[in-house]
Amino acid sequence: MLRPARFPQGFVWGSATSAYQVEGAPQADGKTPSIWDRFAHTPGKVVDGSTGDVACDQYHRYPEDIVLMRELGLRAYRFSLSWPRVIPDADGAVNAAGLAHYDRLVDALLEAGIAPYPTLFHWDLPAWMQDAGGWADRSIIGRFGEYADAVVRRLGDRIGTWLVLNEPHILTWLGHETGAHAPGLADRELALRVGHVVNLAHAEGVRAVRAAAPEALVGSAWNMESAYPATDDPTDAAAAERHHARVNAWFLDPLVKGAYPEAYLDMDAALAAMDVRPGDMDAMRTSFDLIGINMYSRAVIAHDAADPISGLRRLPGSGPRTSIGWEVWPGSLHRIIRRVDADYGHPAILVTENGCSDPTGPGPDGLVHDDDRTRYLEEHLGQVARALDDGADVRGYFAWSLLDNFEWAEGYRQRFGIVWVDFEGDLRRVAKDSARRLAGIIAGAPLEYDDTLA
Repeated sequence: MLRPARFPQGFVWGSATSAYQVEGAPQADGKTPSIWDRFAHTPGKVVDGSTGDVACDQYHRYPEDIVLMRELGLRAYRFSLSWPRVIPDADGAVNAAGLAHYDRLVDALLEAGIAPYPTLFHWDLPAWMQDAGGWADRSIIGRFGEYADAVVRRLGDRIGTWLVLNEPHILTWLGHETGAHAPGLADRELALRVGHVVNLAHAEGVRAVRAAAPEALVGSAWNMESAYPATDDPTDAAAAERHHARVNAWFLDPLVKGAYPEAYLDMDAALAAMDVRPGDMDAMRTSFDLIGINMYSRAVIAHDAADPISGLRRLPGSGPRTSIGWEVWPGSLHRIIRRVDADYGHPAILVTENGCSDPTGPGPDGLVHDDDRTRYLEEHLGQVARALDDGADVRGYFAWSLLDNFEWAEGYRQRFGIVWVDFEGDLRRVAKDSARRLAGIIAGAPLEYDDTLA
């Protein structure tokens, strides 16, 4: 049944980007390389051979992007800070010029009536930190706390909400188990140890933000996907729960519940490989003022006796696909919001990323008629409204992404932006039809949702 979508007064409407994907300017004002600078410049790591050296050049062109956001009625901007811009060397000295860039960005956003929602870390680890062991070395726990303290003490007087980490699951597993992302390592036991250190550093970052800005709200952005059992067989249901534990809860439960979820068939072996030490679980325990959900698709999961570790395999779903190959299943957003709401005691929730890749470019009229993305946004926003009607405390929605950008190992082949960027020319920006439709919804244009979607 179709129902009208309603969003409460004060609902936060925003868009999101990350530093390496949009900033460019890899050596400006004292910045040193990140692991993504190195990875992208390694032949064969990025499918189209591109790098983020220029990206959208937002480091220099942020004023025009702010004008665009304002024209679209966006009231918030989620961006990330580049750690090697702020602390470019292992001596830990703060780079005044690099931090001043974010000072100017925050002031410009506020002047335009757009609330800044900074993310402290979105994957671009300083190369000097990787050389010291990266996320596998426990020294990073204190280093990350120092970085968070430096940023928040400089900007915190103007910022009401901080996001500490973006998608710790992705930076751990794609960076250290599969090697598909920077730093490009492929070692399952290493990834288990890294994940544990990431959780310890995450908690340290939360403490640093709270110490520097006691009045601010603190959260993070976790990538999540609803796990659908492939059949009604109880073994498939159990496998789907293990997938949920590994993807959705592994980097959240230890921090808020004090224990790792049952994600593996042999949890004792997993915990032993992780090098969990006395006092770690207490050091990891913290709390969040809000939970950010990054959601793009769902997972269809079946039991797999041939996998002795997780005991599961992922199957292709039956829904349509975006250009990157991800299944479109709008009901999964409603489902994961309801799961987070139930599992974590009715927390405040932000949809910190949601969107799709669509290659549509300007037509003969100069406009971008990205019908698939427009439909994607309508359907998923409808499911946010459905979750609100069900009683979930959803505070806002951030479309991924504001701009077409450097899409990590996919380079510039995949376009997630609601604003088209001319990468072959002068980097001009063109607001797509999806951006105009989002602007209309923000302004109150009618939207309906299907309350029967699974």
